[in-house]
Amino acid sequence: MPGTPNYTGLAGHSHDTPSQAAVLLVNLGTPDAPTAAAVRPYLAQFLGDPRVIEYPRLLWLAILHGVILRVRPKRSAHAYARIWTADGSPLRVGSEALATALQAELASRVAGPVRVALAMRYGKPDVASTIAALQREGVRRLLVLPLYPQYSATSTGSVFDAVADTVKGLRWPPELRQVNDYHGEASYIAALADSVRAHWAANGRGEKLLMSFHGIPERYLRAGDPYFCQCHATARLLREALGLSEDEAPISFQSRVGRERWLHPYTDETVKVFGGRGIKRIDVISPGFAVDCLETLEEIAMQNADFFREAGGDTLSYIPCLNATPAHVQALTDLVLRHGQGWPEFSPDYDGAAAAAHLAAARERARRIDGDA
Repeated sequence: MPGTPNYTGLAGHSHDTPSQAAVLLVNLGTPDAPTAAAVRPYLAQFLGDPRVIEYPRLLWLAILHGVILRVRPKRSAHAYARIWTADGSPLRVGSEALATALQAELASRVAGPVRVALAMRYGKPDVASTIAALQREGVRRLLVLPLYPQYSATSTGSVFDAVADTVKGLRWPPELRQVNDYHGEASYIAALADSVRAHWAANGRGEKLLMSFHGIPERYLRAGDPYFCQCHATARLLREALGLSEDEAPISFQSRVGRERWLHPYTDETVKVFGGRGIKRIDVISPGFAVDCLETLEEIAMQNADFFREAGGDTLSYIPCLNATPAHVQALTDLVLRHGQGWPEFSPDYDGAAAAAHLAAARERARRIDGDA
């Protein structure tokens, strides 16, 4: 018997609607404002994701809602307030700029219609509503590009969960491709190396180049998460591009929480050791972040700079993320072009006039079928 539809779709689909491809950039997300009231629901969604926190579910939810969300939002809001700009959250502003720049670059290099859209895994704009909007625009082929160079189940894996949860509810899901990681892409490594050289040319060179990646619990590595290995691969390739030794450019992991052992060495402990050894100037880069955010602007450039000075150092010089720089846009464009191969919109032979003629023929066939009926 007819009832409530189990799947969502577009009523009255028209053959006049030209199909197109889209690139869905997905970043972590951000609260809407640097206030405890805005941070609380954002943290609840983020820390409530079972991909992020792999603890017994009921126990963790009791801890999250009974303890963490009572105290952490105020502290996190204070941190966000330190980096918030007149335009809003740096992560959102930077991600939007990157999406706009990628759209412009693809328009100049791709013959067919390819739309670039931005979604956030937590907060707004969310993955589900963004995919729904793309579907209304006629997107039939979707390339998902999480803005995480190194794969982790806690980040990229969670994005794939959100995409899967969305498309499985669609009556007519788009053709789907997903980028797992780009930690060793030559153009990405070159962009990182160029950013370091430019920073050195403008600000001088420190005694160490510390490469700080976001941490995850060590047990995730033992369970098979490739993140640790991919971070080390990125670090090795960046050293090679810059001609540095492991001692000159060590690796560390930041942003740990709780008492559990996370990937190490820890960034905060590492900068303290450097300061205690009489090192006066260090440069820090965060190659696991595509766009500057709380973890880079507040945790590295502010908190860890303080730790370094308190331990005896002078200057921690932070090297910004690639953000919407031309080299980063080119690197992501190269990645998109490779993953889009075989789709008509990415073909150098794409002919807009031929596509229009194909649509006209489809309309005529539909008209005849309707007439025969």
